[in-house]
Amino acid sequence: MDYETVSAEDFGKSLRGIGLNLLVRDVRVTAAFLERVFEMGVHRLSEDFAILAYGEEVFQLHSDATYGANPVLGLLPETPPRGAGIEIRLYDTDPEAAVARAEAAGAMILQAPTDKPHGLREAYILCDNGYAWVPSRPLE
Repeated sequence: MDYETVSAEDFGKSLRGIGLNLLVRDVRVTAAFLERVFEMGVHRLSEDFAILAYGEEVFQLHSDATYGANPVLGLLPETPPRGAGIEIRLYDTDPEAAVARAEAAGAMILQAPTDKPHGLREAYILCDNGYAWVPSRPLE
């Protein structure tokens, strides 16, 4: 599927399994952060929307303005962080490399790369929307 030219209707019909849609204050800023820190593919980038690709997975970013009639908009806190309580785990990302890129981008590192008892080396990186991004790799 060509994410740059697919219609909204065809894209929507293609989605399967579990989906992730993040409501963000600034789609362009968040997309640039995800591209720089986690090397994600960014498609259909606009002020209101973007398709993000991570390996074979895709998810979406939407601006607050696109949620005018959506009941979720009324649940957003007026002050950050809005993403408290969610971890977005990226199992195919080197935590050391992601942390280095995140630090260069000025992101908050909640936890440096650490070996965990559940068999992963992982870090916690907080984006400006308050979402916790967790790059992970299996322990050797």
